[in-house]
Amino acid sequence: MDLEFAQEQDEFRSVVRDFAENEVAPHAAIWDRDHTFPLETVKKMGKMGLFGLIFPSTFGGSDAPFSTLCIAIEELARADSSVAITLSAGVGLGANPIFSFGNEEQKEAYLPPLCRGESLGAFGLTEPGAGSDAGASQTRATKVEGGYLISGSKAFITNSGTPITSVITVTARTEEGVSAFIVESGTKGLTIEPPYRKMGWHASDTHGISLDEVFVPDHALLGTPGKGLAQFLSILDDGRIAISALAVGLAQGCLDESLAYAKSRIAFGKAIGSNQAVAFKLADMAVAIEAARALTYKAAALKDAGLPFKKEAAIAKLFSSEAAVTVAREATQIFGGAGFIDETPVARHFRDSKILEIGEGTSEIQRLVISRELGLKLA
Repeated sequence: MDLEFAQEQDEFRSVVRDFAENEVAPHAAIWDRDHTFPLETVKKMGKMGLFGLIFPSTFGGSDAPFSTLCIAIEELARADSSVAITLSAGVGLGANPIFSFGNEEQKEAYLPPLCRGESLGAFGLTEPGAGSDAGASQTRATKVEGGYLISGSKAFITNSGTPITSVITVTARTEEGVSAFIVESGTKGLTIEPPYRKMGWHASDTHGISLDEVFVPDHALLGTPGKGLAQFLSILDDGRIAISALAVGLAQGCLDESLAYAKSRIAFGKAIGSNQAVAFKLADMAVAIEAARALTYKAAALKDAGLPFKKEAAIAKLFSSEAAVTVAREATQIFGGAGFIDETPVARHFRDSKILEIGEGTSEIQRLVISRELGLKLA
């Protein structure tokens, strides 16, 4: 398997890195402090084609491999995880269910503006009583003349309440089992709850949503009736690679900041980086990041090659997310008291890192997936 990047991917990485350094990093602390969704920056990302990277050109995409999307997410996360997750969720959770399971009419109606970044989509799977146990969903869709009435609630839904959110795909119980539906923003009975007060990802848009007899027409059914849960869970396999890339970027940002600080911070008459206690922390951080990056792009390469990647995606997500938390914690330790101040980038990275062990499947769920892929039958 070839894990080398193509020349155009290296050039693309440079473009996204420049954007992250010039358009994201200078504002990230303010967005974080004020819990501001960076709408204009997201629109610029749309004009760059980032939201359409992996989709066909017929829908306004770039026909790029999945590994290219991972590059973009990684580079953005070096500067700000909130911006990175906006892209990751917009592509992987917003547009990808429609691309993967929609019919041609649905694709033609919704994908072009999503690919151009003119609108965002959201993914409504998690519920207040159904997180890791996604099969416990209580949202219901009752068949009526011409369509369905959907009632229930969803929790922790990224990109669900932005000014440009256009569509939310949701799962709901039908006579056939759990099915998936496309719900357009502004539909009567759809309520976007107030934003959460989160520990991290302050500039990312996250809400609960409630559905009170929301009518959707028959043509809003997404994919095969009764197969909605399986469809959404397969989407999460892709998303785990993307979250792994985000974790790599966050960890790399921590290492970059810590290395610069270790070279410039003077204590006891010398730079703290000359002390083994600090230098070895940095060395361990570098090792963890390289391992996480290799696992991430191996999983992405398997997906791009059309080969099975479920286990590798779970391994990458598990290792990378836990490595990111460790690296962020060690970076905060290197910064000492300054690392405990919110304005310090590593403090923001530390707060942002914890969700990586939870979202797109907890670390415990990843271990469950890996165990099953190894052929173990767990109780």
